Amino acid sequence: MNTEYIGIIFMYLATIALAIPLGKYIAKVFKGEKTWMDFMAPLERFIFKFSGIDTHREMNWKQHLKALLTINLLWLFYAFFCLLFQGHLPLNPDANPNQTPDLAFNTALSFLTNTNLQDYSGESGATYFTQHFVFMFLHFVSAATGFAAMMVVFKAMKDKTTEKLGNYWDFFLKSITRVLLPISFVVAVILAFNGTPTSYKGKDTVIGLQGDTVHVSRGPAAAMIAIKQVGTNGGGWFGVNSAHPFENPNYLTNIVENISIIIIPIALVFALGFYLNKKKLALVVFGVMTIGFLIMLFPSVTAEVGGNPNIAHMGISQPGGSMEGKEVRFGPAASAYWGITTTVTSNGSVNAMHDSMMPVSGLAQMFDMMINAFYGGIGVGFLNFYIFVIIAVFISGLMVGRTPEFMGHKIEAREMKIASLIALLHPFIILVGTSLASYVLVHFPNANWGTKPSAWLNNPSFHGFTEMLYQYASSAANNGSGYGGLTANNIFWNVTTGLVIFVGRFLPIIGPVAIAGILASKKTVPESAGTLKTDTATFGVMIFAVIFIIAALSFFPALALGPIAEHFSIK
Repeated sequence: MNTEYIGIIFMYLATIALAIPLGKYIAKVFKGEKTWMDFMAPLERFIFKFSGIDTHREMNWKQHLKALLTINLLWLFYAFFCLLFQGHLPLNPDANPNQTPDLAFNTALSFLTNTNLQDYSGESGATYFTQHFVFMFLHFVSAATGFAAMMVVFKAMKDKTTEKLGNYWDFFLKSITRVLLPISFVVAVILAFNGTPTSYKGKDTVIGLQGDTVHVSRGPAAAMIAIKQVGTNGGGWFGVNSAHPFENPNYLTNIVENISIIIIPIALVFALGFYLNKKKLALVVFGVMTIGFLIMLFPSVTAEVGGNPNIAHMGISQPGGSMEGKEVRFGPAASAYWGITTTVTSNGSVNAMHDSMMPVSGLAQMFDMMINAFYGGIGVGFLNFYIFVIIAVFISGLMVGRTPEFMGHKIEAREMKIASLIALLHPFIILVGTSLASYVLVHFPNANWGTKPSAWLNNPSFHGFTEMLYQYASSAANNGSGYGGLTANNIFWNVTTGLVIFVGRFLPIIGPVAIAGILASKKTVPESAGTLKTDTATFGVMIFAVIFIIAALSFFPALALGPIAEHFSIK
């Protein structure tokens, strides 16, 4: 067991060791300084020239959002129709059928928004064409969308008084060519050399030792799995995601994939310090996020390593810890660590079944997604954290009787209204969705929505409620992981979670970009003795308190009906 602990400590320390230089590199890329990836510049210039884009024309925050939303709308229609007619498209050696309209709607929205909630099984629900030219394509551009939005906020924080916040297309393309693509290439090569399939052939037929015939799915999976992790996407090639031996063959690939999940979100925090030349501020942000991460990690690892008390009371030894739903090649500690890294970001990939984990782990994983600001997804993690910073600055200013200021700009009623709306929106869509599902389950158990509500849950009582709460928390946080005990591929769940996914993605991008743009256009307020310092441990404690108070007040009643009640019901 000590070896398992050493494994997860190594993964985290290796991530930090790699994230610091990566953050410095990212800052140099977007400051226009020379980097080793400058050989991509001719390709970038060709793409811009072919597209008729002038990257020297800077945009204001409204123009940034217009570009972001317009291109995402086009990608949504492209993905929807490809999935709707995938059975008739090429690269379909296994003859997989078209997706139904409600499933295509959910899947297109899900991959567009970096959520990757998969209400289908990858082997049978998608073709090689849609896996590659829809899902893998969206893996890159959805991550780049969040990256570009974050860079708008960084630029607004860096400049004194301006409405010119860089060029969206320049931010977007460079995040792919200079960051996502090279890291994904390295990860894909490691996966391929460790046994992850890279073939375009269809299913292989294998005769087992007992004489049974098994059809083994394969495909060009390594490239997609690399960007699914690097881009905090999480949508797997196979139905069981990175618990599948083809997606995650051994402990080395488990380390590489797990580092890939959180390396860019952490690197972007360090990039903030290098880009703004405010390293103390970056350390405060990193400290708050890391403390939140560790608070969720410790109880989850302890619970999974300790085993299930109900099994122990039956007199059955659990020397390997709680192993239900886990892979022997990883063990409970590495599975719990992955469960937290994947939910503290918007990744959502799994190397074990979350539905089988202890209630404490389920609570930690859901609370990660309910807070949605500790590391978070690429770009959007900081955007969510930025909202809490604005609220913390406003409250702190009121406490000392001063007009709140952040980065030399006054925070007034308009910005605070936007921040409050975004902060309350997240719990609103999660709790309303869960309430609606619970109401339908009780009052319309035999409704004809593809799957009757009475058949939605494979688990009764507290755990069944947790399955529904988890699904909406995952959708709203654009995470995409789920509890396998919930039957979600039906009209009700595909449509409702699709709407939650959409709102949970775009309003939390629009809000921070609007606030940053509004603040950047204001006159700079000179720093004085009464200016609130935002790069101190005291302010870090304030942010942490604001995050936990808002999350606890919003979600504790629902959590008390689910994982908390389940935990105390264990004998």
